[in-house]
Amino acid sequence: MRTRVAALLALTTALAGCTVAGNAAEDGTEKVVVGYQSKTINTVTAGTLLRAQGFLEKRLGKKYSVVWQDYDTGAPITAQMMAGKIDIGSMGDYPLLINGARGQQSEQTRTKMIAVTGYNLRGALNTVVVAPDSPIRQLADLRGKVVSTSVGSAAHGLLVQALRKAGVDPEKDVKVENQQPPVGASALQSGNVAALSQFVAWPGLLVQRGDARVLYDGGELNVPTLHGTVVRQQYATDHPDVVKAFLQAQLDATGFLWKQPLKAAEIVAEQTGLPAEVVYLYNGANGIATFAMPLKAELTQAMRNDVPFLKSIGVLQGIDLDAFIDDSYLSGVPGSDAANGAVLTGTDPVCNKPVGKDAGELWFTGEETTQPTADATCLLKAVKATGRKVRAAYVPDTGTGTRWFADKSFWVHDGDRFLPFITRAAAEQHGPVLTYQQAVAAA
Repeated sequence: MRTRVAALLALTTALAGCTVAGNAAEDGTEKVVVGYQSKTINTVTAGTLLRAQGFLEKRLGKKYSVVWQDYDTGAPITAQMMAGKIDIGSMGDYPLLINGARGQQSEQTRTKMIAVTGYNLRGALNTVVVAPDSPIRQLADLRGKVVSTSVGSAAHGLLVQALRKAGVDPEKDVKVENQQPPVGASALQSGNVAALSQFVAWPGLLVQRGDARVLYDGGELNVPTLHGTVVRQQYATDHPDVVKAFLQAQLDATGFLWKQPLKAAEIVAEQTGLPAEVVYLYNGANGIATFAMPLKAELTQAMRNDVPFLKSIGVLQGIDLDAFIDDSYLSGVPGSDAANGAVLTGTDPVCNKPVGKDAGELWFTGEETTQPTADATCLLKAVKATGRKVRAAYVPDTGTGTRWFADKSFWVHDGDRFLPFITRAAAEQHGPVLTYQQAVAAA
């Protein structure tokens, strides 16, 4: 099993050569260098999906050629931007803040955050997982243990804040290993760490493969987390046409994802090696990640609230957020202010109820569309009644609303309802715990 998991998690894309941004390519075009994280799938509209569909190249025309550089985290993208070797990038909220702070150290390196890619208002894009057979049942059980995370990332922030909320001192009671996501995932599988706190799509991937279970759903913290697009200020000044084209292309990718979420998931899966079922968990209709480009007030405020934490761990001295966050670039892109267009609607064919915020979703094997369900109970009834093979089933957590795999959730029978929970600890607070198979049989 370890060999299989190691092979899966070791999937990496060869990095493009580090060329100075703005240099002419051999064919006489001008290079635009874009840094992205293929496996951080809530940045796909500014990265993987954007690249795969060629939206940016179409918008730029023949004058420019695009060089794509793929990384596991935002830190190396920031380093390359500071060196003038990446023009436009995408990363999570904590790395964005570090990017902006480092950029403000000189006029030549200043950067601007110009759009959002994916976000979750409760923080569910980050998750703490443990091995399936781990005796650890709650965060307090991590005292004296080693936990892997990427220091300075939002997943690290989740870990620290969640531990403090549970009465655990993250500095004294837990040893934190600063590791890249693939390294941390392998460390969890080998038993070298007791838990892994990471961002999408690593927790979902491990759980879907049966190699981890969720200890803490980031949605429990109820603190917004987001990813966004950043550009070197000097580059934006010199190449406003490129920046506008990029945002137009990002809007193209966002619209494609909204209109064809399953196809988008399949494309991202093919490009990254991630299972499409995992990609769709996060990026599908009603997915954990909401894709919309506006720099909404609650998101920018969340970034302001993140600054004290980053200062406390010594990765941020200070930042002028008003100078860093800039929505003026979006004003020149018609339609970029659109709200989330990937929401499950319709009527549940089994329960004959309208589909709303409590919707579940069934993806049957061989189908190019999914079947929405009014709620988790209706999903169980549909699975029991259909007899068809289910490729993936998704339900929202009863407490946090975080979308998760139905077969990896913990279930409680409550009267005429069946309630799914991402963590066993949350389920046990509501009654005896059922497996998914038991819940289907009892529905």
